[in-house]
Amino acid sequence: MIQRQRHIAIVTETFPPEINGVAHTLGQLCQGLRARGHRLSVVRPRQKQERGSTGTTTESASPALADTTLTLPGLPLPGYPELQFGLASARRLARNWKASRPDAIYVATEGPLGLAALSAARRLQIPVCSGFHTNFHSYSRHYGAGFLEKMIASYLRWFHNRTQLTLVPTRRMQQSLHDLGISPVGIWSRGVDCDRFSPSRRDRALREQWGVNERDLAVIHVGRLAAEKNLSLAVSTFERMRHIHPRAKLILVGDGPMRKRLAERHPDYIFCGMQRGDELARHYASADLFLFPSKTETFGNVVTEAMASGLALVAFDDAAASEHIRHEDNGMKVALDDTKGFVDAALRLADQPSLMSRLRSQARLDALDIHWPGLIEQFEAILLNLRYKESRHAGKQSISIL
Repeated sequence: MIQRQRHIAIVTETFPPEINGVAHTLGQLCQGLRARGHRLSVVRPRQKQERGSTGTTTESASPALADTTLTLPGLPLPGYPELQFGLASARRLARNWKASRPDAIYVATEGPLGLAALSAARRLQIPVCSGFHTNFHSYSRHYGAGFLEKMIASYLRWFHNRTQLTLVPTRRMQQSLHDLGISPVGIWSRGVDCDRFSPSRRDRALREQWGVNERDLAVIHVGRLAAEKNLSLAVSTFERMRHIHPRAKLILVGDGPMRKRLAERHPDYIFCGMQRGDELARHYASADLFLFPSKTETFGNVVTEAMASGLALVAFDDAAASEHIRHEDNGMKVALDDTKGFVDAALRLADQPSLMSRLRSQARLDALDIHWPGLIEQFEAILLNLRYKESRHAGKQSISIL
């Protein structure tokens, strides 16, 4: 148990009940820190169901996640209209934090709200830790704005080098930020809820809705239906798999700008839309094989959720798969440039049910070791050991907090 209660402020453009990896991680983080006795305040944009209300500091609508929440105006994020980027002045945030001073601030996103929070924190000399949750500079290539990639990377470098520490979930991402010129960079990984995500959630009735029986192959992808997720590879891989298993079905859980086009081209695919909580867990566990072709993740919580659900997984050797998948032991992973290898790995699993069964069992066993409580305690130690520094120049060194 902690020695004394601390006030921790979390600044983010996205937060539960929104569905994405950042919101999910922050939900787990807030819940865990409050369970350890800390006082949590959250600063975020107003969400869809809150629009039209005034932006004031109030008791959180989700009391399990925060003690107080400051909701602010926002505008749709380009490419992600379901999310907002927050609009706030550093002066307003400084006034808020002067009245109720945090011991430390975690800035999870680098938009206008994060920038205002960073300026306010520097004015009050409060230590700030930032999180690198999204490869925005890489995403620009998928939205016809690749010419902005260097500019975005420069901004991210400038932003993160004004904080005391930047946290990333994997060693590979730590090296990527080091190469980008960001320093210091620490590692804080992600956990998985193995009580919720479990093979015990498998539902024969749901499989029947999909049109598959226990002998048929249900192939699933969970995530945003968007260009940066490399869904064309998931589609082409599945079409090859259907030559082996004509009754196989592709299950797509999630929503996004590509859904309409995919549904028009592939009306036989199963589009389940957004799923949450136990329903999401039921969808995972009722499938057999998980295709994860994305190359733009900083982590990818869906990888560990699929493992916990007892699925055979095919992914590139990157992000969460790089950290947690051992090829041909608890999943299949291939080099980032090996598209053919990705397809071949999926075809091999479809053709070798004994291998698939072995990988599924081992994936579940390994997921049981990926605990949230220990990671929350680690985050607490990282944040509360930070000390404010007036100025700092980016260096070549990065630190690893394991």
